[in-house]
Amino acid sequence: MTHLTSTVVRLKLSLLRNGLRQSGGRRAAFVASAVVAVLFALSQLLGFLLLRGRADADVVAVLGTAVLALGWAVLPLFFPSGDETLDPTRLVLLPLRPRPLVRALLAASLVGIGPLFTLLILTGCALSLAHGTAGWVCAVVAVVLALPVCVALARAVATANVRLLTSRKGRDLAVLSGLVIAIGVQVVNFGAQHLGSAGPGKLRPVADVLSWVPPASAVGAVHSASEGAYGIAAARLAVSAAGLAVLVGVWARSLTRLMTAPDGSTLQAADAGAGDRAPSGVGRLLPGGRTGAVMERSLRYIWRDPKTKAAWVTSLAIGLIVPVFNAVQGTGSVYFACFAAGMLGIQMYNQFGQDTSAFWMVATTISSPRDAYAELRGRALALLLVTLPYAALVTVLTTALLGTWARLPEVLGLSFALLGAMLATGAWTSARFPYSIPQEGHKNVVPGQAGLAWISILGGMVAAALLCSPVIALAVWLSVSAGGRAWTWVLLPVGAGYGATTALLGLRLAAPRTAARLPEILTAVSRG
Repeated sequence: MTHLTSTVVRLKLSLLRNGLRQSGGRRAAFVASAVVAVLFALSQLLGFLLLRGRADADVVAVLGTAVLALGWAVLPLFFPSGDETLDPTRLVLLPLRPRPLVRALLAASLVGIGPLFTLLILTGCALSLAHGTAGWVCAVVAVVLALPVCVALARAVATANVRLLTSRKGRDLAVLSGLVIAIGVQVVNFGAQHLGSAGPGKLRPVADVLSWVPPASAVGAVHSASEGAYGIAAARLAVSAAGLAVLVGVWARSLTRLMTAPDGSTLQAADAGAGDRAPSGVGRLLPGGRTGAVMERSLRYIWRDPKTKAAWVTSLAIGLIVPVFNAVQGTGSVYFACFAAGMLGIQMYNQFGQDTSAFWMVATTISSPRDAYAELRGRALALLLVTLPYAALVTVLTTALLGTWARLPEVLGLSFALLGAMLATGAWTSARFPYSIPQEGHKNVVPGQAGLAWISILGGMVAAALLCSPVIALAVWLSVSAGGRAWTWVLLPVGAGYGATTALLGLRLAAPRTAARLPEILTAVSRG
């Protein structure tokens, strides 16, 4: 067993060392991330030490440990490629038993920047509560227990979901990391602002509950031991030890099932007659002909293509976060709701770039401006299926949070006008400034086409704002004129009609240019 553990630990070190040998950039990124992580952890450790003796130090320490454990449980789902040893199926052909393998992988998991960061934070949490000999002894035991609990939690979650994480759905899940991080940052910021005035003591009931949940129970035991409640301290340490045993047991069972059960790659897939299947799902609700086919293809891109999905998730998240969170904090304006329409309208830009080299199949079906118009119209309608109700929903939520229902028709009209203008400019820039989206990596533009991307997006956004200027001017005039407030409801039909007209004119103007530039578009979008 000891030999297996040392072998797996050396394997982890070899993977880390060989990864750093691949390029200087990777070494620089690793060193920079390690320095930043250690410095941040040391600053947190110092902050916890400064809390020693304060009344609410136990609340902060227990909650900090719980948040740290939550991070260990969640991050492997969004960043499964950060540690090659998270996928135990690589060892499936080796004659290894689950129990020794679990111990070896647990020891290997303690090697890296993450465990070092966690160790420093846990040390700060424990030392901030340690007083007296019993408290210091309990602090050492608490850190020794809490760190393996965090690591075992991450391993159990990753092993239970490894089939998902290594599939296309897993890669799609990783796309959501930006959404989770963005919302999480806003929630933490909002909570910190409220706690700054109320103090951490407001969360004491939550901390009292978490002090009996591993691994926060180990840190809670330090506080109990320092106060002389040795029985409670022993019980909380026992809870952490029991939690570690349960996690290791769950991990071992998942590992056994994973390494013995067949997966989809070992089973014969029978899909006879797939070509004869009738349209299902949303395809039944779409119009017939080319328009419906283009709409369904665009919706499939949104659902299946990782880069397209990432762009949509980001736009949906930011379009909701900016107006709603500002409204919740009391610093927003009802006009921030137009931000959702602007973020979603960007998805109309570079429509052909998401096709990459497969655009040649689309190009072969376009023989006239009429065909190009039908293609662009189908893509715009697919986008409207999502953007139109979503922009309306964000506007209603923002208006409800701010309590300015009288301005709802006005803001809805402005949002619809902006959305129509962005559809128009997006169709034109898609034909005039197409660029390729690389399928691999995190970049959204291939080298050498960054200028085209900036011209397409920024130029289109400026043009869309200018196109909306008549509706904006009408909104300003009604707001400042005497008695104009009673007529702001007119902006809803005017904005909707203006947006629809602008979008149709933009598609009509973009269609001839698209039909005339098919070879240039195919060359531009095929570089990735």
